[in-house]
Amino acid sequence: MIFENKDSSSMPSSNEQEFLQTVSWQEGWLQVKVPVPFSLKWVNSYLIPEEQGYTLIDPGLRTDEAIQVWDKVLQHHNLEWRNVTRIILTHQHPDHYGLAGYVQERSGAPVFISRRAHDYAIRLWGEKSEFGEQLQALYAKHGMPIQHREAIAQNLETFVEMVSPQPEVTYIEAGDQIIIGGMSWLLIDAPGHANGQLCFYQKERQWMVCGDQVMPHITPNVSIVPGEDGDPLEAFLGSLKELAHYEVELAFPGHRDPFTDFHGRILELQQHHIRRLDKMVRMLEEEPRTAYGMCEALFGNRLNGNAHQLRFAMSETLAHLVYLERQARISFTEKDGIYNYFAITA
Repeated sequence: MIFENKDSSSMPSSNEQEFLQTVSWQEGWLQVKVPVPFSLKWVNSYLIPEEQGYTLIDPGLRTDEAIQVWDKVLQHHNLEWRNVTRIILTHQHPDHYGLAGYVQERSGAPVFISRRAHDYAIRLWGEKSEFGEQLQALYAKHGMPIQHREAIAQNLETFVEMVSPQPEVTYIEAGDQIIIGGMSWLLIDAPGHANGQLCFYQKERQWMVCGDQVMPHITPNVSIVPGEDGDPLEAFLGSLKELAHYEVELAFPGHRDPFTDFHGRILELQQHHIRRLDKMVRMLEEEPRTAYGMCEALFGNRLNGNAHQLRFAMSETLAHLVYLERQARISFTEKDGIYNYFAITA
């Protein structure tokens, strides 16, 4: 089991039980656990006091339950939406991005996100989106049965309402400095899990807001995305290597609780992917497989007919296969439009 270490200097204040969905941290930071209808249970939003109002990082997915929680949180802390003066998004995934437009309408606050992250959001949920068709075509080449492809496309459609209305955005980019909570933060490119994702680093406090790039207990999904070139797993592992150079006393993740063993968690993630890659090569040494066949073998009953989980598992399987192919550890043949992968033996 992956673990998390904490020491007393980083523990929440004694007021942490003041409200079920909130945890108070140093500098007046408020961690808000916004519910999501997935196995992750909640996504972390962070309310950070400013000289005027509050900065809100990653407001969550737009669902009735999430809005009800936010209403209770604001009421409990004697706040209103108009007290939110800025919204910052670490990345574009719907559980982080979805409520941005809703909160913007009620607060009038500007929304900040990287250009690449916003471009992806529009590709998925814009009026002329073709992403569902592109994903089905990708999965068809890799052996996924049509009924599963169609279920995934239908599941994607359900997210449109959960990210509406779309926010008006202002772009921020890696390398920029931004003032949050009276402190200067460096914006760091964090690709692999989400193209355009940003981490925020505060050098003096040695704090890292790390989105979904490094989390306790959870291995971030790394997926092939149709229409995006490159090697997402290589990008993710490269990002972990870069993040390991920063001294971090306290990390604020997108899921689960803030934690202290940032470098230890990076090492665990690196080792996880090494084991997964080696396992996949051994499996392909035994017999060639399609990506879908590999996905079934790796994840099996954990998918349980869940289209949402199958999409993540399939795209992550493809990301690992692309990495292995580029490392010349595996190759593929194509027959009748279907790709079959095999291990390259010496």
